[in-house]
Order: sequence, then structure tokens, then C-alpha cells
Amino acid sequence: MSPTTAASRRAVLARVIPFALYIVFLVISAPLAELAGLDVRWMYAVQIACVIAALLYFQRDYVELREAPPPGPLSGAAGWVAALLSGALVWAIWIWLDFSPFAFAPGKGYQPLDEAGALILPMVVIRIFGAAVVVPVMEELFWRSFVQRWLDSPNFLAVAARSVTLRSMLFCSIAFGFEHGQWAAGIVAGLAYGQLYRASGRLWLPIVSHALTNLLLGLWVVHTAQWQFW
Repeated sequence: MSPTTAASRRAVLARVIPFALYIVFLVISAPLAELAGLDVRWMYAVQIACVIAALLYFQRDYVELREAPPPGPLSGAAGWVAALLSGALVWAIWIWLDFSPFAFAPGKGYQPLDEAGALILPMVVIRIFGAAVVVPVMEELFWRSFVQRWLDSPNFLAVAARSVTLRSMLFCSIAFGFEHGQWAAGIVAGLAYGQLYRASGRLWLPIVSHALTNLLLGLWVVHTAQWQFW
């Protein structure tokens, strides 16, 4: 294997493995918890810990997180304002567009409650931390930085964020949407985060926007007990 091929393969793995770990845990958490005699809800902490470990292992490969912002209308404070406004708007659409046929039938969701119905605060903190801090980094590295650019060229690192085609952004956003129960709102979110990346050339803007969406959603879920959104 040539050094170029090895570097290219590592670049893909660095963005796929954290996301793959997260998805695999969605499947194996219940049987693992049963095997270990644990409350399955604590498996979320293990899931997030594994994703963090993978992100730290590959941290030197995430060049898009260290790049200087290119000049443009979203290169300064305007970019952060756009990210925050987009994040808040996506949250509002997410909790509104939760009816059929725009969302799959909801499950019970993650319910951090004890037998008396009181909140288990460590579970709440871990869930919000995972959703608002870890997941946005992991998912934006996978969906926007990797998939959205890879759809234009297998040599995705050579594809400038601003040159990503609308076709690639649309296909990526549709796939991102169907990863979630609220598939229609998920597509809107994918388009919002994808356009932030295309317009600014900075992955940190969709990460921050995604983080705000998930933070607001987490706080709203805890406040209203609408656990199906988790």
C-alpha cells in the first residue's frame, strides 16, 4: 500500500469509525446491558465514551477543525450569528414537524427517571452532554466533512467546502434526515448545516449550529417530558 493510499484510507476511517461506533451501540446496547446486568440507560454513557475515545485517537487527522476561516461574508461574527440562528430554527422545526407522514412512529425514547418518576440527574447530564457536545462533532465530521464532499470526489479532502455541489448536499441531507425519527425535520437540518458549511468553508459553524439544536432540544425534552424526542 502506497503512503498516499494509506493516508487516504486513514482519512476515511477517522471520520467513519466514530460514527459507526455510535450506530453499532444503538443495536448492541440492550443485549450488552442484559448480559452485564446493567440498566440499559447507562449504556449511553459507554456509547459516548467510545465515540470520544475514537475522536481523540484520530484528532490529528481532523484538519478541517484547524483550518483558518476563508475570507467571506460568514468569516467573522456574522458566521457565528448565522450558526446560532440556524440552530435555533432547526430546533423549532424539529419539535413542530413531528407528525405523520413527516416523522416515523415515535418510541418511548430515553427516559432518565427513577421508579418514583423523579429525574436521575447524572443520566440527564450525560445525555445532554453527549447530544450537545459529542454528537455534533462526530456527525458533522461524518456527514458534512466526509459524505457531503465524498459524493463529489472520493478524494474528499481535496474538495473545498465552498465547491460542494447542490446535488451532493441534497443527497447527503436526505440520508442524514432518514437517520432520524423526524426524517423531514432531519432533512431540513441537513440542508441548514450543509449550507452553513458550503457558504462559510468552516466546519465549526455547522458543529455549533447542530450543538445548539441538540442543547435546546435536550432542555425542552427535560422540561416537557417529551421523551420520544430522545
